[in-house]
Amino acid sequence: MPNWLLTDLCLLYILQEHEVEKMFTLKGGRLPAADVKNIIFFVRPRLELMDIIAENVISEDKMHSPRDFHMLFVPRRSMLCEQRLKEQGVLGSFINIDEYILDLIPYDGDLLSMESEGAFRECYLESDQTSLYHTAKGLMTLQALYGTIPQIFGKGECARHVANMMLRMKREFAGSQTQILPVFDSLLLLDRNVDLLTPLATQLTYEGLIDEVYGITNGYVKLPPEKFSAQKKQGEAGKDLPTEPKKMQLNSAEELYAEIRDKNFNGVGAALSKKAKIISAAFEERHSAKTVGEIKQFVSQLPHMQAARSSLANHTSIAELIKDITTSEAFFDNLTVEQEFMTGVDTDKVNTYIEDCIAQKDPLIKILRLVCMQSVCNNGLKQKLLDYYKREILQTYGYEHMLTLNNLEKTGLLKPQTSTRNNYPTIRKTLKLWMEDANEQNPNDISYVYSGYAPLSIRLTQVLARPGWRSIEEVLKMLPGPHFEERQQLPAGLHKKRQQGENRTTLVFFLGGVTYAEIAALRFLSQMEDGGTEYIIATTKLINGTSWIKSLMDRPEAQAS
Repeated sequence: MPNWLLTDLCLLYILQEHEVEKMFTLKGGRLPAADVKNIIFFVRPRLELMDIIAENVISEDKMHSPRDFHMLFVPRRSMLCEQRLKEQGVLGSFINIDEYILDLIPYDGDLLSMESEGAFRECYLESDQTSLYHTAKGLMTLQALYGTIPQIFGKGECARHVANMMLRMKREFAGSQTQILPVFDSLLLLDRNVDLLTPLATQLTYEGLIDEVYGITNGYVKLPPEKFSAQKKQGEAGKDLPTEPKKMQLNSAEELYAEIRDKNFNGVGAALSKKAKIISAAFEERHSAKTVGEIKQFVSQLPHMQAARSSLANHTSIAELIKDITTSEAFFDNLTVEQEFMTGVDTDKVNTYIEDCIAQKDPLIKILRLVCMQSVCNNGLKQKLLDYYKREILQTYGYEHMLTLNNLEKTGLLKPQTSTRNNYPTIRKTLKLWMEDANEQNPNDISYVYSGYAPLSIRLTQVLARPGWRSIEEVLKMLPGPHFEERQQLPAGLHKKRQQGENRTTLVFFLGGVTYAEIAALRFLSQMEDGGTEYIIATTKLINGTSWIKSLMDRPEAQAS
């Protein structure tokens, strides 16, 4: 029997193979008309979603033949949500209520995400550790599939909680360990609040800029359609341009995207030009094909070549769209201020660029990212300066944003200076977070992803691999939360015998979110000839500065995007 699915999740296309007739995004009001018997709600366990579902069920037209309602909570069932449905008088309308345990979603060959949008807010603002429990459960599932991870390293309070939960779960299931040779040599758990600076900075890789400008959601991006419309034939000039955004999937299955996604944007043009010449030369080979065998070989390669040409056209169009923004004066001015803050220039006084942006009523999130960056790079702002910024923001954008400013203060992004000592310059120098003359075209350091700034989170990962965190003990003490190492006993006979030259494999888990630029930096470390370590990345959520700040706003719909 066909089913009808209402979902607030993506990646559920597999259900179509099981006779799911239609999929809709969950929204209030009446359910869309459909001649079906079963309605399945696939939802996160959030109380506000229960109110929408109750509205859907209550508004169902009783004149229709009765429908069967079912609900699957992702990733865990919630008694609080069921209580809310009971209060709304609709709990009895559901035939089945269960959970679908979806902890880690593979986004690429080296990337896993829980896509838990509220994880950072829950952990650092609301002291809700539910997402940490889900993280620990997800990592236990991973170990059941790929073997026990011998070493666990971590930095931060949340990292410590996750490690403790994992160790407790391991003790509870002692004796039921799977006899699998470990795939991972070590696990690194990193709290997002150990490095608050990196997500605030504008990402400068190709993939990072696509995310900054257009937003990548569940591996897809929606782009302005004008650049992608087919060339108009003569006489068609009067026809309307397409109005629907062009939706593109972005992952390493596309050869060209895999090649350019992690490049600094200033190196993308040369890579696209080189690819264009290779494709052009491949098509020219048809003229030299003389024998039947040669012609047959060319024809067999044609679909791949046409796909490569289409891919090139798409990414050339995207690069042109991004370039229009990166070459603008507004982008350059914003980037200049960011880099001044990151290098410690005038972080303790009112920034005239921020003042001008507020006066021009630029998007609020842009202002908040800059003010938070100044605060983080200065170990907080003097009370007088902080009050001035707050007053300007509230008077310009509205007093409803007082709660948002309070949230930013609670999470440590925007805070008053409690000590005259600013540790950031020491951290920056010791870990070499700023590299002058970063090579963007042929990088030799992770700092290329931000054109000079090396992400703190990735530098910590790099130092852990070689020479080890003992070499930076003093810096680690300056950063929030404990740092620790735990060892997990492996079953007898499952100790890895490493071949000469074989790389170690480390799983790096970001608690609270990770940016595409940080992912690019880790991939760069994996590809280094003398690196000795291959990295797999996992996170609670893929984020950028805008989506991150928005998750901390109490009225995100009120801000100008």
